[in-house]
Amino acid sequence: MQSAVSVKDLKIAYGDHTVIEKLSIDIAPREFLVLLGPSGCGKSTLLNAIAGLQDITDGEMWISGKNVTWDEPKDRGIGMVFQSYALYPRMTVRKNLSFGLRVAGLPKTEIEARIARTASLLHLDKLLERRPSELSGGQRQRVAIGRALVREVDVFLFDEPLSNLDAKLRNELRVEIKKLHQSLGNTMIYVTHDQVEALTLADRIAIMKDGVIQQLATPSEIYHHPANLFVAGFIGAPAMNFIEGRIAVETSTPIFEGDGLQIDLSGYPFLTSIKAGPATLGIRPEHLAPDGAARGWPTILGTVSVVEPMGADTVIWFDWGGETFSCRTMGDAAFTPGSRITAGLDSAKISLFDAHGARL
Repeated sequence: MQSAVSVKDLKIAYGDHTVIEKLSIDIAPREFLVLLGPSGCGKSTLLNAIAGLQDITDGEMWISGKNVTWDEPKDRGIGMVFQSYALYPRMTVRKNLSFGLRVAGLPKTEIEARIARTASLLHLDKLLERRPSELSGGQRQRVAIGRALVREVDVFLFDEPLSNLDAKLRNELRVEIKKLHQSLGNTMIYVTHDQVEALTLADRIAIMKDGVIQQLATPSEIYHHPANLFVAGFIGAPAMNFIEGRIAVETSTPIFEGDGLQIDLSGYPFLTSIKAGPATLGIRPEHLAPDGAARGWPTILGTVSVVEPMGADTVIWFDWGGETFSCRTMGDAAFTPGSRITAGLDSAKISLFDAHGARL
């Protein structure tokens, strides 16, 4: 199947400083791909290169089977939504939506039809005669999205479109964007540093660090089977807990040993490839349980430092072995700072990483 967007051996450098080196990625038609990573990881640079807003040093860019490496942004068949709304303040919503179409010389009837379809999709029908100053932040971002949608192209690019909104509006618009993708079926590439946006919106996530894609996979695969320590620590709130130790294979069943803790690895999915040596064990907060001893799980005894009630669940922070760990449990937790906690580890849900940080 032909890719909707294909980046081949992309290199972007400024003098002697290389931002992206030999990056390749194929994005399928109708796919929602999220580029995720910390500030400065190269995700917006990659998006701008796809859009034609960023000069590239080497490599090729293909969109819908066409080599667009040296094409202008307007000729690439894309629609783009930026972090800033970038609306014309003196124009009404209707004129903001139609501006690019009028410049392109589309017939008036076609322009009106596209505006009507887009306004209906984004619930802008009653706002078409208002100016941006008369709109809320969420409504302005809807108009910015609509300005891209009226182009009716196959590929849409989003550069952190929700980062200027408050939490409630971000949640609402995130749902709207998800619905929009489901109804339109266009290819969407979305840049964010917000892992909640990435996990809830994406068909696949490309996690980036220092211009390199660390893992490209579904949200479930990335969350449950992170490819390396960076991905494991970046995804999840609170972040994954880590225990330094080693793997011993003296017996028929490999054992993880760390600071007095021993965990039977017989349930680990890649048992046959495990070798003796230094290792880091990772476990998500929800896979640590304050009643783990009663479940027969391996346990660690710690001292509670902070209790965070979060409504449906509670996060308990505790100290063990000189490190701080987090445990997520359902409902109210009967713990207070200074109390002791015997946390059990669900050994079926652990991740193991070698001395170089790669997943075992």
